[in-house]
Amino acid sequence: MTRLEHLSNKIVSLEEAKRRMNIWRLAGLKVTFTNGCFDILHKGHVTYLTQAADLGNRLVVGLNTDASVRRQGKSPERPINDEAARATVLASLSAVDLVVLFDEDTPLELIEALQPNIVAKGSDYDAQERDTTSKKYIVGAHLMDKTGGQVVAIPLVEGFSTTNIISKIKK
Repeated sequence: MTRLEHLSNKIVSLEEAKRRMNIWRLAGLKVTFTNGCFDILHKGHVTYLTQAADLGNRLVVGLNTDASVRRQGKSPERPINDEAARATVLASLSAVDLVVLFDEDTPLELIEALQPNIVAKGSDYDAQERDTTSKKYIVGAHLMDKTGGQVVAIPLVEGFSTTNIISKIKK
């Protein structure tokens, strides 16, 4: 298998992700899940994803589709990179084992389908928050509570954000 084929095999459908998750479970591996837009990949993203991967044996990234990103109201020009480009860049990272696109506003359905051991987000969220209406709530936390999984907030690398990069470019 070429490296490009290996990279392409990391971008999968929900059904394929579920199949691989079952194999990993049978092997006793711990799976971490995280999600985001990952529009313009930067040091903050790479550090965050690497730390998320270190929480378990495999890292699955739920990636917002272009339509899902637009519904978040970030700005009219977002995403800068389309979903196929963003998925390819994420899949190229050694820390990332699978990339699964989701079109919903939140990754809840994806988390319910995959049943990871750990759900991780950046520390702009609160791992202890259980009020689903709070902006600090980590989607999937209630499911982790029911299944005995973990919810983890990973420290952000200060000074790095896609919004800041876009602002710099515009100046």
